[in-house]
Amino acid sequence: MLLRHVRYFLAVAECGNFTRAAEALHVSQPTLSQQIRQLEDTLGVQLFDRSGRSVRTTDAGQAYLLYARRALQDLEAGKRAVHDVQELTRGSLRLAMTPTFTPYLVGPLVMDFNERYPGIVLSVLEMPQAQIEQMLLQDSLDMGIAFKDVRLADIDTQPLLLEPLALVVGAGHRYARRRTPLTRKEMQDEPFALLTQEFATRHYIDNYLGRQGIVPQVALEANSVSAVVEAVRRGRLMTVLPAAIAQDSGDLRKVRLEPPLPPREAALLQRRGAYCSAAVRAFVAFAQEVLPAWTPAPDAQAGVAGRR
Repeated sequence: MLLRHVRYFLAVAECGNFTRAAEALHVSQPTLSQQIRQLEDTLGVQLFDRSGRSVRTTDAGQAYLLYARRALQDLEAGKRAVHDVQELTRGSLRLAMTPTFTPYLVGPLVMDFNERYPGIVLSVLEMPQAQIEQMLLQDSLDMGIAFKDVRLADIDTQPLLLEPLALVVGAGHRYARRRTPLTRKEMQDEPFALLTQEFATRHYIDNYLGRQGIVPQVALEANSVSAVVEAVRRGRLMTVLPAAIAQDSGDLRKVRLEPPLPPREAALLQRRGAYCSAAVRAFVAFAQEVLPAWTPAPDAQAGVAGRR
């Protein structure tokens, strides 16, 4: 059995089609089919059901798929280990964040890390937490910044910071200068701009409002924090955002809520048992060094606190 047999098997399993798999691998379909038959002969089992319009793994193929993926992940980790430079003069780090972190963590965390370790190439992606967890399991990421309540097994979390949230309106909104907490009825009557349901932040907001017996009037949904912020800046809509975003913007205002929105616990996410390169270890240590300054303190006026 050769490594290419495993790679070819995984390509067919993922594509569900020999033609598309052959195109992805840049080999001919007859060559691919021959290699798969060689693997099946070596294992003594049929790995694919070829009787339908699409190719599906058999029970034996499904069982083998788990170990084949894990083997390639371990080989890639071994490759990174061989080239890992302990002095951190070079290296790479594949990082993903949920969108609410990007506006205020890229500067103080990512760019400051780059300034300290300029030889490490950072690849930073923005995506929902569910996608981060999937990519960590696939070894397509080294680390994620999301929330501690992970959905998938085999994802480890390390506490990072508490993220305070706030009800936010534009500077021209009628509640922008409001000093007393909004009532439930007042919130019920206001139109909201919110992230779409694929984001953990949206579920957090819906749960909070649901506990208060509020069904929000959603006037706008977007899969981008910047789009939500831009809509709220116009003055008619309100939203819930990390307090740090509102504090850093001159045309957004926090509005008091009672009870206040509880802070969420952000975390560093990694695949359990994943190889930790020198770059990953340095990033973890750096985050734990610089982010305590972001831990919120009680704010009697708004129930939240931003960066001091």
